[in-house]
Amino acid sequence: MPYPKYTKADLEELVSHQLENLNAMHDLLNIMKVQNDLLENANKKLKNEISDFKRKQVKYPTGGKRKRWFMP
Repeated sequence: MPYPKYTKADLEELVSHQLENLNAMHDLLNIMKVQNDLLENANKKLKNEISDFKRKQVKYPTGGKRKRWFMP
């Protein structure tokens, strides 16, 4: 089976499209890195808020077992 013949213009167009796709993937990767950093910062803040809340949480005494009073 003979290989298709590509002209120089065809190959330049293919390379141009590949370069566009590569640049688009690079942009998406940068966006994902920024989003990842934002998520990490949000997780750290949330973790700190939860630990502060747990430290400030009031623990009420349960008083142990309840005594029942019976009338004889």
